[in-house]
Amino acid sequence: MRRALYAGTFDPVTLGHLDLIGRGARLFPGLTVGVADNVRKKPLFTAEERVGFLRRAVKARRLRGVRVVSFRGLVVDWARAHGISVLLRGVRTTSDFEYEYQMALTNRALAPGVESVFVMPSEEYAYLSSTLIREVVRNGGDASRWVPREVDRALRERLAGAEGRVRADARGRRAR
Repeated sequence: MRRALYAGTFDPVTLGHLDLIGRGARLFPGLTVGVADNVRKKPLFTAEERVGFLRRAVKARRLRGVRVVSFRGLVVDWARAHGISVLLRGVRTTSDFEYEYQMALTNRALAPGVESVFVMPSEEYAYLSSTLIREVVRNGGDASRWVPREVDRALRERLAGAEGRVRADARGRRAR
């Protein structure tokens, strides 16, 4: 039984991430979603918040065989320490592929028994990134179609609070 690890920052988790998690759950009998706890990246949400968002989204989608954890350090070290031999990676664009290819070769050099598997997202999510979504919300845009409802609310609250602004949500009500 091959188990896989889908690791990332997930700041915030998007429907594109959840699409890939669903694909990974169908491909592998055991899928671990690893939330990177890297304080140098200065994430908008804490690792605990991101793990919570993902756990609730996975549960709501009834994805079986998926567990969500946080980790620190090199992904290949964490994978080996937990008996995981496959790294699941999403590839949206050719620039993603170039970066992921470089990472896969580096990871293979560090941990020869850990393979990288690339999966393309659904077309409707192929252009999404957490960075893009944060920027949309930071500038008053509506990102509700790209993130779970809970994440949409949290994004608007966090970014409105950080900038001292009140924004209208997608339904036309005022949000704080």
